[in-house]
Amino acid sequence: MIPRYSRPQMAAIWAPENRFRIWFEIEAHACDAMAELGIIPKASAKAIWDGGKKAMAALQADPAGNVEKIDAIERVTKHDVIAFLTWLGEFIGPESRFVHQGMTSSDVLDTSFAVQLTQAADILLADTDRLLGALKKRALEHKDTLTIGRSHGIHAEPTTFGVKLAGHYAAFDRNRARLVAARAEIATCAISGPVGTFANVDPRIEEHVAKKLGLTVEPVSTQVIPRDRHAAFFAALAVVASSIENLATEIRHLQRTEVREAEEFFSEGQKGSSSMPHKRNPVLTENVTGLARVVRSAVIPALENVTLWHERDISHSSAERYIAPDATGTLDFALNRIAGVVEQLVVYKDRMQANLDSLGGLVFSQRILLALTQKGMSREASYAAVQRNAMDAWRGNASLLALCRADKEIGEFLADDELTALFDMSYHTKQVDTIFKRVFG
Repeated sequence: MIPRYSRPQMAAIWAPENRFRIWFEIEAHACDAMAELGIIPKASAKAIWDGGKKAMAALQADPAGNVEKIDAIERVTKHDVIAFLTWLGEFIGPESRFVHQGMTSSDVLDTSFAVQLTQAADILLADTDRLLGALKKRALEHKDTLTIGRSHGIHAEPTTFGVKLAGHYAAFDRNRARLVAARAEIATCAISGPVGTFANVDPRIEEHVAKKLGLTVEPVSTQVIPRDRHAAFFAALAVVASSIENLATEIRHLQRTEVREAEEFFSEGQKGSSSMPHKRNPVLTENVTGLARVVRSAVIPALENVTLWHERDISHSSAERYIAPDATGTLDFALNRIAGVVEQLVVYKDRMQANLDSLGGLVFSQRILLALTQKGMSREASYAAVQRNAMDAWRGNASLLALCRADKEIGEFLADDELTALFDMSYHTKQVDTIFKRVFG
């Protein structure tokens, strides 16, 4: 995780001390279940908790020092879980012989990873809620703010800026549902022992640990939790990232000098360029566009991690150590940044109206086309009649209304008052309430 693009709450999830705390809880909860089943003495389970709490207190008091102690052991054992258990045993004493009975390292690693991913998902859901709140507020604010809709970057027909934002709100509402589903799919526990047969660990131990950690039981874990779950999780993050980029790209286009309909808030003392004092660049939305690419890059390794040898290998492990902190941390940062952009977005209503009016009424061409067909002219003839006048208006010869008034063929079908009525802007906004009701209820 790059500190520049990491927020403390998310970074803490992927810190070694959090991982080791979860590892201890998995082992201690498993010991509780073993004690209830008569596999180990209940006094030993209590001693494991007592000693483990001392270990966790030491870890909290001196994270760097204790993490280094565990790392030093791992440099000898070449095994991270064994290194942790060795360090933990120093605090527990003789009763540590009952820790990890019948379990395999994947039981600890995969279950811990599930906890971390659910913790990360909870933060991402809160981030999404902030963005949804900002989009809703600004959409309602600009529900009736007229602007031009564009297709292929070219003026199409009128819409409102509120409708634009409502569309992005709907997308992130869907994204929230995807994150909820991804969280549910990833929140599974596996305490099934070597090759997942439960030969050395009772399934009831797994059930107990899962309940304590707020997870569900993995139906068949072989020796690892199946990585199709993780692939779906990272794919969901990628879709959210793409939606961020979609929103950011809209804002970047609207901030272009030639358009200038909306722009990122430019704070007092902010500088846009090292050489040109006039510059007000869309740096935040450009930034999240790049970050979205980083999040999406996690999808390919996650998909390739689905394929493992037989009941277990660790080819997925190294990739996940990269993509999990980076993808969740980057998306957390990007969601908060784009939420801030929306909250402070500067909207230029007058400029929107000026751009809407800039082509002399060309945006009403379809209304004329439809009116002519309803009056009896063929669609082909109607299209040709409107297009020839629209192209004259495009070249700036006159307004579309003036040109159509002078067109004898059009005049045969539409009276002057009928033609003028077709240039009523409210025609294009009459269903805005319907759209908003669908989106916001």
